[in-house]
Amino acid sequence: MALIRCNFMSETLELGTSMTVLLPQRTAAQIGLSGEGGATDDPPPVLYLLHGLTDDDTAWTRYSSIERYAAAKGLAVVMPQVHRSFYTDEKYGLKHWTFLSEELPAIVASMFRVSARREDTFVAGLSMGGYGALKWALRQPGRFAAAASLSGALDVAYMLEHDQRPHVADLIGRVFGGADPAGTDDDLLHLLTKADDRLPELMVRCGTEDHLLPHNERFVAAARKENVALEVGFGPGAHVWDYWDEHIQAVLDWLPLDR
Repeated sequence: MALIRCNFMSETLELGTSMTVLLPQRTAAQIGLSGEGGATDDPPPVLYLLHGLTDDDTAWTRYSSIERYAAAKGLAVVMPQVHRSFYTDEKYGLKHWTFLSEELPAIVASMFRVSARREDTFVAGLSMGGYGALKWALRQPGRFAAAASLSGALDVAYMLEHDQRPHVADLIGRVFGGADPAGTDDDLLHLLTKADDRLPELMVRCGTEDHLLPHNERFVAAARKENVALEVGFGPGAHVWDYWDEHIQAVLDWLPLDR
């Protein structure tokens, strides 16, 4: 694999930002990896992999073995930087949703040789990034073949009502302007009520010792109410990198890469 830390200008954000990118590479002499892995001569499939609230675009490569896992699949991975934005056009801040959903894919297509086909395009994330991944998939279902959330903060309206920590209130105030996001297109449970048969395949995984488990249970219940197909996995685990490193492997195995 090639690992690239890319600094670039975002016209949407009106500032310089960064992304970390993994690209499949044919190798024969590298010790400890499985030779050519899944690399081919065709543009590789691409996974947009989103970070959590306290992370940046380097977190997945620093705290997990995503590079090894992706190499075996011949999968390109794009990890953008969005700070503490909840992948949202912030009320008092920057337009990170517009950057993610409109500008970033165009920049990736212009800079890197990756597949542009829907059946080769996926999104996943952890915690805040799990929310971002499912929001992107639910709002732009024609872009992705599959989307996955690990330990996602999937119910921001529930968070606003039940999480009374001062920093959470400050965050909601900056991102959503203090308004209740329930019933808006930033509310995943609301987006489920508008879902149709164009949806990508969806996965939700969360540890049973994770403080965000109620978010995931509420999202799963809402999906079942709307008859939205969902791959669900709840089991032992907390809100930690050991869990995410293990379960991102399950996500990659689940992706429809052989179609």
